[in-house]
Amino acid sequence: MKWVLVTGGSRGIGAAIARLAVARGYAVAVNYRRRAEEAEKLVAELGGAAVALPADLSRESEVVRLFAQLDKLGPLCGLVNNAGILERQSDILGMDEGRLQRVFATNVFGPILCCREAVRRMSTQGGGAIVNISSIAARLGSPGEYVDYAASKGALDTFTIGLAREVASRGIRVNGVRPGVIHTEIHASGGEAGRAERLGPGAPLGRSGQPEEIAGAVLWLLSEEASYTTGAILDVSGGR
Repeated sequence: MKWVLVTGGSRGIGAAIARLAVARGYAVAVNYRRRAEEAEKLVAELGGAAVALPADLSRESEVVRLFAQLDKLGPLCGLVNNAGILERQSDILGMDEGRLQRVFATNVFGPILCCREAVRRMSTQGGGAIVNISSIAARLGSPGEYVDYAASKGALDTFTIGLAREVASRGIRVNGVRPGVIHTEIHASGGEAGRAERLGPGAPLGRSGQPEEIAGAVLWLLSEEASYTTGAILDVSGGR
């Protein structure tokens, strides 16, 4: 079976990616940190082509353990670094070191560590594909709300480009997707559950996006249709 790991896969964009991956013939490992019930419910929905695997990706030891569990399932052909967090809306004056440590540990260090483990395996099995989920905030900066989150996604974009060039000779493609404002629960964790409704009309397409629209872009980048695409970052942001 062709296994794809989707981090932060229990809900929102991650769950949409997992569903579409199974529909396209992949087996999917759904990683989660805290939402075991949601992850198990998704896996039950997806049937025998999915498993749920817990891990806090901000901790290196748990990343290593996660990939050791994956080794028991079969070869890893794809990695989607979707797990990410933001904290409550704030300007720069409300940000402290603890907040920055949490955001960068999950949004930057976690994906880098997952890529390390994926590359270690893909290099010995003929290649693979990695997709890093960034954010249009990396380009727009998210002033007055999440400049720390935006900075973390900017770092992920730079890493995506560099890693793509580093591992291309090993048959591994690395790309990114920058979603715009998408209808997911992440906005509630930032303190404004209706943020997607507020910002959607300001996009050139006049609306916010749906998780399934991000999933389609991700699955294209994982597929052989994107065989000559690496080091690319695709904006799926309604024109923002």
